[in-house]
Amino acid sequence: MVSTHPAGVQSGRQYLANSTGAVSPNQQLLPLSARINNSDRLEIGGCDVTTLVQQFGSPLYIVDEDTLRTACRQYREAFQKYYPGSSQVLYASKAWSCLAVCAIAHQEGLGIDVVSGGELYTALQAGVSPDKLYLHGNNKSLEELKLAIDSGCTIVVDNWYELQTLGNWSSSIDHPIRIMLRLTPGIECHTHEYIRTGHLDSKFGFDPNELDKVFAFVSQHSALNCVGLHAHIGSQIFEQQPHRDLAGVMVQWLDKASGYGLHIEELNVGGGLGIRYTEADDPPSIEAWVKGVCEAIKDACAAQQLALPKLLCEPGRSLIGAACVTAYTVGASKTIPGIRTYVAVDGGMSDNPRPITYQSVYRAVVANKMSAPATQTVTIAGKHCESGDILIKEATLPPSQPGDILVVLATGAYNYSMASNYNRLARPAAVIVKDGEANLILRRETYQDLIRQDCLPARLSTEV
Repeated sequence: MVSTHPAGVQSGRQYLANSTGAVSPNQQLLPLSARINNSDRLEIGGCDVTTLVQQFGSPLYIVDEDTLRTACRQYREAFQKYYPGSSQVLYASKAWSCLAVCAIAHQEGLGIDVVSGGELYTALQAGVSPDKLYLHGNNKSLEELKLAIDSGCTIVVDNWYELQTLGNWSSSIDHPIRIMLRLTPGIECHTHEYIRTGHLDSKFGFDPNELDKVFAFVSQHSALNCVGLHAHIGSQIFEQQPHRDLAGVMVQWLDKASGYGLHIEELNVGGGLGIRYTEADDPPSIEAWVKGVCEAIKDACAAQQLALPKLLCEPGRSLIGAACVTAYTVGASKTIPGIRTYVAVDGGMSDNPRPITYQSVYRAVVANKMSAPATQTVTIAGKHCESGDILIKEATLPPSQPGDILVVLATGAYNYSMASNYNRLARPAAVIVKDGEANLILRRETYQDLIRQDCLPARLSTEV
């Protein structure tokens, strides 16, 4: 058996074995519990993926509970190891928000970062305590702000409109409103421009040049209980230096706040740790990322002679990304001599919009022929009426036939959460697997679901 490390999660428990003992680069990106069974088929969580598709249909999101829980524990244990002060890991639920995923994060001792009323409601319904919920967003509605106040969660204030609105409300509310302030640190990092949020030209956060005005405003509204400062530099980041730079900037803000009589207890350094989508990706381990952040905060506080704050972070992709795969059924193919061969599957940009949106690159395996030699380079095409609906431009795979089960790896982050009904395709089901048991966590939508919100005015009805 050959030890492997799946995308973004470090563990010595992962083994893949087949009849030849060989492990391909693609197979090294599978979830922790993945193995090849005696029928040469892929198993995850003790469940045969081909059988799962027969039972639940395809496309099908398959979440490995062991991988998700392991990543949660790696974050939590690393903070306990490297940070002598208190800490709290928050799951950035925008990566995948549903009851089951939020419940697992909660069971593992994580709080939840939410960015809408819908995500907040989901986390509350999953049993997450309000004191471990943090509401983000650059344009929260009045209804979302009221829900946050009523539920007792922390509001991460993003701009003057929100701050002034809460300041005006605070006099009529019989309890302090718990807030954090999001600031833009002005730190660049190498990632896609759409998911880079720390540079000054960003829609998120207060301009740091307005820091004095912001702190002065908060200090004049005693009912605004400002417990912390927040910053986030982006997503899918492999570099560690930007996070170290962020720590120094945030501790300077912390020191400045004390001059306004604000007793800031928490620093939230955001998230952004990248994962392995391909064999070429080389992100730091969860432990290494946490160690770097903790050391930077400790050093910065020592330099400013400040007590250590409670340290928070908000990983999303590095918790859920590697824990999920998406299984498709292969259909038609088309060979253009001298150019390429297209292999079509029964999903695409509606269940994974990241390739067409961010030019994201994925890898895949064929679940029902895991030991077959990968002798073809093909383009995996989705079924939508878009020429750009391409899941993988160059996939090296065994020769495939209609009915084969193609599994795209590391699809936990921003696949289901960004899924759509484009072309009126029903969104897929999702199952969570562990110890040979598969449990439905999202039902597959039906055609009736697709028209559930439609309204047909009487004058347009053709019924007699």
